[in-house]
Amino acid sequence: MMVMVSDRGGRWGFVYKTRQRVYKALRRKGMSKSKAAEISNAGRTHAQRSLMARKAARTREARGRKRH
Repeated sequence: MMVMVSDRGGRWGFVYKTRQRVYKALRRKGMSKSKAAEISNAGRTHAQRSLMARKAARTREARGRKRH
C-alpha cells in the first residue's frame, strides 16, 4: 500500500498525484515539506522538467562546475 501525500490543498498543503514519488524522495533527503512540494510541483509536465534541467545545466556551467 502506498501512502499518499496530501493533495487536498490549503493549510493541508498540496502535491500533484503524479509528482508524489518525487516529493517523497526529496523528503527522504531531508528537505522541508514546503521546499519539497515547491520543487516537485514545479516540474509537473515533461516540458517543465526539461526546462528546469537546462536551467540547472546553465547554472552549473556558469559556476565552473564539471560534469563527472
